[in-house]
Amino acid sequence: MKIIISGGGTGGHIFPAISIANALKRRNSEAEILFVGALGRMEMERVPAAGYKIVGLPIAGFPRKISLQSFSFFIKLFKSLRLARKIIKEFKPDAAVGVGGYASAPLLRIASNFGIPTLIQEQNSYAGITNKLLSKKVQKICVAYENMERFFPVEKIVITGNPIRNNLINNISIEEAQLFFNLDKTKKTILIVGGSLGAATLNNSVLANLNTIKEHTEIQWILQTGKYYSEKVKNTLASEQIPNLQVHDFISRMDLAYKAADLVVSRAGAGTISELCVLGKASILVPSPNVAEDHQTKNALALTQKKAAILLKDSEANAKLIQQAIDAVLNNTELEQIATNALKMALPNSDELIVDELFKMIK
Repeated sequence: MKIIISGGGTGGHIFPAISIANALKRRNSEAEILFVGALGRMEMERVPAAGYKIVGLPIAGFPRKISLQSFSFFIKLFKSLRLARKIIKEFKPDAAVGVGGYASAPLLRIASNFGIPTLIQEQNSYAGITNKLLSKKVQKICVAYENMERFFPVEKIVITGNPIRNNLINNISIEEAQLFFNLDKTKKTILIVGGSLGAATLNNSVLANLNTIKEHTEIQWILQTGKYYSEKVKNTLASEQIPNLQVHDFISRMDLAYKAADLVVSRAGAGTISELCVLGKASILVPSPNVAEDHQTKNALALTQKKAAILLKDSEANAKLIQQAIDAVLNNTELEQIATNALKMALPNSDELIVDELFKMIK
């Protein structure tokens, strides 16, 4: 069996793609999997690190305004379509999977033109433009939210949820997690994480409220700054003595970080939300305003409407986030209710469900 998985650009696309590949290999150890991504993007490093071969296309995102970049876009698109045709002719896949991001558009389009079974996976509650365009061509559309017939043909939709990173689900104890981060077992723990690249708003909210953090000695904080913001945050904290605040530029053991946390403060990317639900974690979501169609706010609303998370606007974070996190983590009843409601929204084994749909198409 030969499968192509295409897409990427962000961790939110790449982690589900790798999870689907891992599920395929568990079901068929002899399956041959080829990834197709965009040159210069994150997937060109993350996919080989996960043990899979990847080929890069010279594709770029569609420019929002007409300019010289528009001309460059069409040249790159033409080259990518031609290379996608070559890849498919040489690899001869039994099926192709698109996980979103502009790298998946040329590959999935050419695959469908060749009559190869095609499937796309949409992580967000508001569909991305690439998947909306591809939906007319593909056979199956795997989604994580209800009411996606607003964007896709209803007869093609299957609710599978979003695959999450396999290493997050294990049997570690909270004691192991607390020991790893050298945490006080008697204190509440708040984890602030802005995704693999970090988030300026979350970092700035911490820096603007250091006195409040320092005063609440009954709470301990773990902050992942992201490597881009790491130096600024550490320079600001160099003259401060805040023993209940840990700062990391990157957390390699997110399984332990989630386990240790009583409350998670995060952006509202689809992958992160799926992780919070499957793990049953209470959260405050601060959607990024810098994403297409404001889809992170729509992702967060899907939870907050069911009291499965707390929503805070990006513009209000500096003034309100830290105090709101303190209030939430000290309210055990509210904390437990949010965590319980989040767990009810979980769709576990999403990677296996997507592979089921893939096998049905091939058969």
